[in-house]
Amino acid sequence: MININGNLLTDNEATLSITNRGYAYGDALFETIRVNSGTILFWEDHYFRLMASMRILRMEIPMNFTPEFLQQEILDLIEKNGLTNSSVRVKIMVNRQEGGLYTPTVNSIDYSISVKPLTTKFYTLSDDLYEITLFKDHYVAADLLSTLKSNNKLVNILGGIFAKENGFENCLLLNANKMVIEALNGNLFLIKGNKIKTPPVSDGCLKGVLRTQLLRILEKLPEYEIEEASISPFELQKADELFITNVITGIQPISKFRKKEYESEVTRRLLGILNARIRIGD
Repeated sequence: MININGNLLTDNEATLSITNRGYAYGDALFETIRVNSGTILFWEDHYFRLMASMRILRMEIPMNFTPEFLQQEILDLIEKNGLTNSSVRVKIMVNRQEGGLYTPTVNSIDYSISVKPLTTKFYTLSDDLYEITLFKDHYVAADLLSTLKSNNKLVNILGGIFAKENGFENCLLLNANKMVIEALNGNLFLIKGNKIKTPPVSDGCLKGVLRTQLLRILEKLPEYEIEEASISPFELQKADELFITNVITGIQPISKFRKKEYESEVTRRLLGILNARIRIGD
């Protein structure tokens, strides 16, 4: 079942109008959330990122869009789908209501919530080869709109096609200044010695929720020096470890870029700390 504007509908009943602004103009935002056995991971960060993004896009936030309301909408939908004791991928989509062409006639919104089961309750690491490359056909603008989780993701889509056609697991995206900003589906972290580096949001990367969690964790680990700074493509091959983060898969170590193969010792340690944090509650 799917929740559309508070109404629970079967998959066959859940349809969109041809004039839906998310479909017609990409006038929409989304949040992808992980829920483990009825516990929404990092809910506060997801909620406030969604509210901030809606304000940036000049969408009207309904009075009932409180953290408690949306949390209950998510949990009710999970229960209706018989997934209360499972790990679940939740997607909240918010789009501006129909009307107008490029310029909307209203700023009020519609929303939908959908759920899919996941296979594991906690984050795990795979020992399979995970080789990546740079995607250089198109670049991401280093501006505020690029940091939003909108459904304007053509660069990511084309990067995904490029990776699939060329036998790579993922691509790293570049901004217009030719700095590495993120992977197709998550934020990038680089490890060199005791220094851990990730691109700043000002470079155009998504303000990822798991990125935020890891930065908080690393601030409390004095043995590491954390830096939010631009990463050039040349730095990638000098790194000891590279990994990608998102809230669904957790931490994905990169094992190969061009001729360089990477370790995953620190990456594995960080994953253990992250899983321990999930067990005791975020």
